[in-house]
Order: sequence, then C-alpha cells, then structure tokens
Amino acid sequence: MAIRSYRDLNVWQAGMDLVDAIYRMAATLPVHERFGLVQQMRRSATSIPSNIAEGQGREHLGDYLRHLSYASGSLKELETLILIAGRLGYLADTDRRRAMTMTTELGRMLSGLVRSLKRHRQPNT
Repeated sequence: MAIRSYRDLNVWQAGMDLVDAIYRMAATLPVHERFGLVQQMRRSATSIPSNIAEGQGREHLGDYLRHLSYASGSLKELETLILIAGRLGYLADTDRRRAMTMTTELGRMLSGLVRSLKRHRQPNT
C-alpha cells in the first residue's frame, strides 16, 4: 500500500491508539494531579503522533527524521510519567503494564521507520 498521508502510517495509528489509552488512564488519576501528571501525560502522548504527522509532511528527509526524534523523546517522557504514576500508586499494575507494552511497541515502530528512512537516504553506489 502506498503512503499517501501520515494517516496511512501504522506508527501514526499506533500513536493515536496510545493517545486514546493515555487520556482514559489519565482520567483515573487523582483530581489534584489534573494540572500535574495528567496534563503532562496528555501533552507528551499527543506530541508523539503530532510529530510523526508533522515530520511526514515536511519536504526534506532531515526534517522528517528530526520530528521522529522529537516523537521518540516524547515517548520516553511519557514512559517516565507512567512509571511515576505507578510508583505513586495512581495506576493499577495492569494499566501500567498495558501502557508500557504499548509504548515499547511504538518505540520499536519508530526505530524501524527511522532505520528505513536512513537506508533510503544513503546514496546508491
């Protein structure tokens, strides 16, 4: 299948699935965390597919790779926030594990896309 839009990318779709899961999970955190962990988790989660989309829409491969790097950084930030929420007892172990499984898989997908793009960047010899 040809990629016509960022919406066709499996990695973007997985990022959107993660956003759904994080918004639902964050809604279960204590009200006093609304402007702390909840906001940070939502912001970092939405940054992931947003940067994938923005990068795919750029004209230059270097810009695309840079935005994928931003998405990867946001993913690591989100993982850290999930672990913090778990350590504070705000998340059930099953929810924490499910979220971490999703972030791990998305990280693999992002790495694979970056590797693929870098291979295509190399001049043919």
